[in-house]
Amino acid sequence: MLEVVDLQCTRGDRCLFSGIGFTVGEGELLYLYGHNGSGKTTLMRTLCGLVAPTQGEVRWKDQPIRKQRDEYAAELLYLGHKNGLKDDLTGVENLLFACRLAGVPVKEEQAWKMLEQMGLRGHEDLPARVLSQGQQKRVALARLLLSEAPLWILDEPFVGLDVAAVALLENVLAEHVARGGMVVLTTHQEVALTSGKVKKLRLGWKEDGCV
Repeated sequence: MLEVVDLQCTRGDRCLFSGIGFTVGEGELLYLYGHNGSGKTTLMRTLCGLVAPTQGEVRWKDQPIRKQRDEYAAELLYLGHKNGLKDDLTGVENLLFACRLAGVPVKEEQAWKMLEQMGLRGHEDLPARVLSQGQQKRVALARLLLSEAPLWILDEPFVGLDVAAVALLENVLAEHVARGGMVVLTTHQEVALTSGKVKKLRLGWKEDGCV
C-alpha cells in the first residue's frame, strides 16, 4: 500500500498544499486533479521521492520511502511530462534501454512486439527525434506493457495521444488495476477511466490549506 500522511509542500515562500493524506492499495486507481499551479506535478514527484516534503511523509508498505529508496524505486514506474527518450536512439533501442535501467529483462523481439501493440508499426526503427510528439509518447508508454512494478505514477499520460491510443492506454491501466496493481495519475482530458469507480483527490481547495 502507498500511504500519504499529512503532506505539505512549498515552492519558495508559497505553500502549494498541506494536510494531504490518502492511501492507494492493491487494485486501486487514484485520479489526482486540480487547476494549473495547484501542485499536482509536485505531489507526483513527491510520491516518487524526487521532491522532499516540508511536512508529513510518504510510506510504502508501512515504511517511509526515504528509508527504502532502492527497494521503493524497484517497485515504482514513474512517467512524467517528458518522455525520457534519447533522440539518437530508435524506439526499440529506447524501450530496451529504459527496461534495462529498471532491471526488467526484455528481449529485442519483445520490444518490437510491444511497440507494434502501441500502434507504432513501421516506426519502431526510426530515431526518436523524427517521431511526432504522439509517437514519442507511445514509445514511452510502451514501458507499461513490460513493467513488473506494482505502482504506476503517471503525470498527464494521455497528452499527445489520438483517440485510438487513448482507448489502448485506458485498457492497459484497467488491466493493471484488475491484476492488483496500483495507479496514481493526473490528466486534464475527459477519459472514461477517471469517471468510473476510482478514488479522486482534487488540489486547490480551501481544505488544502494553501489557497
